[in-house]
Amino acid sequence: MAAKFVSPYRMAGKSGKNDAADAQAICEAVRRPHMRFVPVKDESQQAMQCLHRIRQGFIEEKTATYNRLRGLISEFGVIAPQSTDALRHMVSEQKSSLPLQVQQCVNDLLEHIDRIEDNITEYDRILSRMAKTDHRSQRLMELKGIGPTTACALVASIGNAHDLKMGDNWQPGWD
Repeated sequence: MAAKFVSPYRMAGKSGKNDAADAQAICEAVRRPHMRFVPVKDESQQAMQCLHRIRQGFIEEKTATYNRLRGLISEFGVIAPQSTDALRHMVSEQKSSLPLQVQQCVNDLLEHIDRIEDNITEYDRILSRMAKTDHRSQRLMELKGIGPTTACALVASIGNAHDLKMGDNWQPGWD
């Protein structure tokens, strides 16, 4: 049961937010016929979700590192393009004009980005293998525009689509 569906049953103002009040609100909410419940995720869904969270963290870290690199070189008057490929090309051309210590920092950041990209690639491979062995992911990949990463993400977050009431909980937008 999602917390947002339980909170209206907490006795507002009487007992505050504590374990006893939460337990009482849960008991009250469970008795309601219109209450919706969140299905428990199986172990494979939890594993997929873990992989996606870590992969997403790597992607965010890569973006932050590129932005750190842009900020660093901008301190020395080098204006960096938005494209990461163009940034790498421009840095390789302009690096020699930077102080030696800054060149070392730039090299360290670029090596860090390379390691992050290797990690992302490895997680993509793992998710692709998982998608090939999971029947739910295989069914989703039959849809136009759904690849292994998206299929695994959907399975990890939703599980069995038959458990959803499409109008109430989820709008796929696959028209």
